[in-house]
Amino acid sequence: MAHAAQVGLQDATSPIMEELISFHDHALMIIFLISFLVLYALFLTLTTKLTNTNITDAQEMETVWTILPAIILVLIALPSLRILYLTDEINDPSFTIKAIGHQWYWAYEYTDYGGLIFNSYMLPPLFLEPGDLRLLEVDNRVVLPIEAPVRMMITSQDVLHSWTVPSLGLKTDAIPGRLNQTTFTATRPGVYYGQCSEICGANHSFMPIVLELIPLKIFEMGPVFTL
Repeated sequence: MAHAAQVGLQDATSPIMEELISFHDHALMIIFLISFLVLYALFLTLTTKLTNTNITDAQEMETVWTILPAIILVLIALPSLRILYLTDEINDPSFTIKAIGHQWYWAYEYTDYGGLIFNSYMLPPLFLEPGDLRLLEVDNRVVLPIEAPVRMMITSQDVLHSWTVPSLGLKTDAIPGRLNQTTFTATRPGVYYGQCSEICGANHSFMPIVLELIPLKIFEMGPVFTL
């Protein structure tokens, strides 16, 4: 969960999020180098003569500043495409959960457990317990196991929504009449929060997502499904 004055990304809870954080750092270092070179060029422009006969005809320099940006784009594009394909891979998931967006709450269906269906509403401030997060806590959490591939089937019944959990690196649009899917494998237990990331109406900001990730042995015991 993000905290006040946090600058970086949330701690990764899945291999995909670890890859995204690594790519973020990789791209940020390239941005720092480009920014430094641009600032250095501006500094030289302001502190030297406006006309320098040594650079009025520099074909070698023109060749370098044409090829160098192309190389930089390749260094950014290759790891980006790799992560893009990793996020689309669905390799023999152990569980399948269906998330349905409504105005303005989420409904979940455990398709592998007899079609268990429940709604997940945001808790009003009057019902919050000490330690609960305002505008993020729900009445029914989604309980899922760790260290097991989980497939999320995501759709909507009315308008566009977006099922997003930042610490897992998940953000999938919920579109009426269309069934999107994503997969993740959580690496550690805990409670993880997300929100609808699509402007879906007046109560867009009141569609929290709460995942409670527990060990697989406890998940298979059964009482976690008692709502």
